[in-house]
Amino acid sequence: MRHPNENGFADRRKAADEAKKLLLKKFATAPKPDDPEVVAKRLEREAITAAREARRAEREMMKQQENERQLAEAAARTEAADAEARADAEARESADRDRISRVIADEAERKAERDRRYAARKARQR
Repeated sequence: MRHPNENGFADRRKAADEAKKLLLKKFATAPKPDDPEVVAKRLEREAITAAREARRAEREMMKQQENERQLAEAAARTEAADAEARADAEARESADRDRISRVIADEAERKAERDRRYAARKARQR
C-alpha cells in the first residue's frame, strides 16, 4: 500500500512530456507583440502613464506656485514689519527730540527768569 496508483518511472516520464507539450502549446498560442489586442493594451498603458506623468507635473507646478505665493507673503509681511519698526523708531526719536527741546526751552526760560531776578536785585542795590 505504499503507492496506490503504482506510479512508475515511465508514467512519471510520460506525464512530464505531456506537461512540456502543453507548456509549448500555451506559448505557441500566446498573442504576438503585433496582435491588435496586445497593441491596444500597450497603447492603453502608455496613455495611463502619460496621464499619470501629466498629473505629477501639474502637482509639481501647483506646489511651486504655492511655495512662490508663500514666499511672496512672507516677504510682504517682513516688509510691513520693517516699515512698522522704522515708523516706531522715528516716532520714538521724534518724541525724544521734542522732550529734549522742551527741556532746553524750560532750562532757557528758568535761566532767563533767574537772570531777570538777578538784574532786578542788582538794580535795587544801586
